[in-house]
Amino acid sequence: MARAREQLSEVLVGPHHLAGILGVPHDAAGIVIFAHGSGSGRLSPRNNQVAAALREAGFATLLLDLLSPEEERDRGNVFDIPLLASRLADAADWTRNRSELAKFPIGYFGASTGAAAALVAAADRQNVAAVVSRGGRPDLAGKALRAVRAPTLLIVGGADLPVIPLNSSAFAELSCEKDLVIVPKATHLFEEPGALEQVTQYATRWFRQFLASPLPEEVIDADTVFADRRDAGRRLASALMKFRDSDAVVLALPRGGVPVAFEIAQALHAPLDVALVRKIGAPGHEELGLGAVVDGAHPQIVLNEDIVREIQPGAAYLEAETARQLAEIERRRRLYRGGDPPPEIAGRTTIVVDDGIATGGSVKAVLRALARAKPGRLVLAVPVAPRDSLDELSAEADEVICLKSPDPFFAVGMHYRDFSQTSDKEVTELLHRSKASSPNQARA
Repeated sequence: MARAREQLSEVLVGPHHLAGILGVPHDAAGIVIFAHGSGSGRLSPRNNQVAAALREAGFATLLLDLLSPEEERDRGNVFDIPLLASRLADAADWTRNRSELAKFPIGYFGASTGAAAALVAAADRQNVAAVVSRGGRPDLAGKALRAVRAPTLLIVGGADLPVIPLNSSAFAELSCEKDLVIVPKATHLFEEPGALEQVTQYATRWFRQFLASPLPEEVIDADTVFADRRDAGRRLASALMKFRDSDAVVLALPRGGVPVAFEIAQALHAPLDVALVRKIGAPGHEELGLGAVVDGAHPQIVLNEDIVREIQPGAAYLEAETARQLAEIERRRRLYRGGDPPPEIAGRTTIVVDDGIATGGSVKAVLRALARAKPGRLVLAVPVAPRDSLDELSAEADEVICLKSPDPFFAVGMHYRDFSQTSDKEVTELLHRSKASSPNQARA
């Protein structure tokens, strides 16, 4: 729903009189300050596009030039992270000293070196509610990364190969609530059709979750159909009731698929277990999947041949990475099953569940591995997935059930109001609860 009475005004911010553009929609829930490494950050067309969407979602925005025109002439200032961070802190103080903005929680949206500045400023002040980085250099925040407490989202283009490992290393250093999202095929400036729209949706959702109280129903995205994974599972279970009391078995892809599958297993009176699968990441780019390895008596590897041909990781790397992922599978097997054997699936209806599908590489690997065990019927059930992935996976299962297949499809998390990470603790608790309540769980 479009927001009325939006006000845009030119402002001078802080003691250095930084030029800025302030936008305040009616009934704003928070304010997002944009940090760009160059001096003309307030005029960035990409940041302005994101800011306009955030105002539509109910957030005030402040786009500003972190450097004066004279300072920008020295290109070294663009990489002077302490200087940029101090300007951001000045901007935050400026908003708190204005009566119409003082009540708003503050978020930072950083691009380029502005991402590092936003994280340093957040670490220093500890009163920033959320941070989002778009194609940024969070690695330049250095030791400050470990001190960041604000929930932080890093967004990187899938074709921006030099920047992916830099974001991955920074992500590993963060100890706050965090997520790293790679937009497929997007380059550094997200100029590809639909790429910046994905950035906007991810940023909007992050700020809605962490910067403000839940917004009224009318401003929630129209494509957001599930409250959380448990809600998605209950809705999906309604489409699977024909398998109730049929000696079916439900297998979830951990971790996110387990809360969805738990609700399905409860509704069908079926046992719940996990299908242990791990992505094989590209060298230096773990988020870029070369394929997946699936647990079993004879672990199966399914590779994405197109990506393997492009990356050319080499046989030695694939062997070593497969071994590493098998070790993680073994850790999860001990943690999740506690020594219990997996359920028998030969001759039984086997329902494979995840919280959603993007490319479907891991799901394809699981379906192919399970087919070797000769289930009576192999069913794939997911709340949301793109049509092309479903078409490809239809050849791997006897039946595919999906509640929503939007076009265009951006990301699974866009279709959940709460898509926070699922922990190992939650997985083990749900598996134990299912085992205690399922009359068929003992069959192995």
